[in-house]
Amino acid sequence: MDCIFCKIVNKEIPAAIVYEDDNILAFNDVAPQAPVHILVIPKEHVQGIADFDDSPVLGIMFAVMKKLAIEHGLDRTGYRIVVNQGQDAGQAVPHLHFHLLGGRKMTWPPG
Repeated sequence: MDCIFCKIVNKEIPAAIVYEDDNILAFNDVAPQAPVHILVIPKEHVQGIADFDDSPVLGIMFAVMKKLAIEHGLDRTGYRIVVNQGQDAGQAVPHLHFHLLGGRKMTWPPG
């Protein structure tokens, strides 16, 4: 498979990993859009949220994002969780991933 996130999961490509368990991997984005910009992905390859039906893993992903937000002090001022579905929404990597963003004031709509 030629998925960059699967290669990160398989340790074929290095990443600044901030969390890992049997189902989830979280790592710092290489092109951060905020002082804290962490990608949280399922280890299993799933193209996008529309293709994902493993609700227990989805719940774990949200628990991991909450934990990471607290660890980075984002719970005190706020943070944003973003998931893009498909090219028109800006999904650049066809592997389900959530963006955890914080550490600065966010604007809407996002730039």
